[in-house]
Amino acid sequence: MRISIRGKVLLVGACLLAGTTAWGQLGPSTAKQAPVSIDLGVTYAPERAQLVPGSCCFWLQGGGGDAAVTFWRGFGIATGLTGEHISNYAPGMDVNKIAYLAGPRYTYAAWARHSGTADRARLQLFGQGLFGGVHAFDGVFPTSSGTTPTANSFALQAGGGIDLLLTKHIGVRLVEADYVRTALPNGAANVQDDLRLVFGVTYHMAPTHPRR
Repeated sequence: MRISIRGKVLLVGACLLAGTTAWGQLGPSTAKQAPVSIDLGVTYAPERAQLVPGSCCFWLQGGGGDAAVTFWRGFGIATGLTGEHISNYAPGMDVNKIAYLAGPRYTYAAWARHSGTADRARLQLFGQGLFGGVHAFDGVFPTSSGTTPTANSFALQAGGGIDLLLTKHIGVRLVEADYVRTALPNGAANVQDDLRLVFGVTYHMAPTHPRR
């Protein structure tokens, strides 16, 4: 089951990245790419998790925020902070965790609406690979010497999403799908391969470029 989830999410990420690359090669874009733009997001993020192999599965519920700076031909840097929780995923057992990640993001403005003297990007597709850590607490994490209520590990997140700008600045995160890998102790392989879905609202900041 863990391999199946990872395969599906990696396929989603590959399709998103392939799509943005293909769009970028179709010729001159109707959206003028700003030299620097900033995107902020406040999100709801359910995560399909499997803490221990063979005991599938449960959904963590949570949310967070992310920020991205695009500075050259769609390439930039993104960072994110997410907190998630589930109660009684097994009798008397809870999980709480906070993930903090950063890494490269590619963003493509796929559609533009002409407004006055400026081109306004309306649809943004992005793919990213983020790296960082995760802190889990108020849980039960088996180790070689017993159990511990807290644990820390490396975290990796890879995927992409679609933002729709409703106005010059305000938009919605239509969907984001990410493969999330952590290495919290679980008394077995000490690896988790999760699927995270993200929805939310966004705020976009970019300089205005006159139409030619």
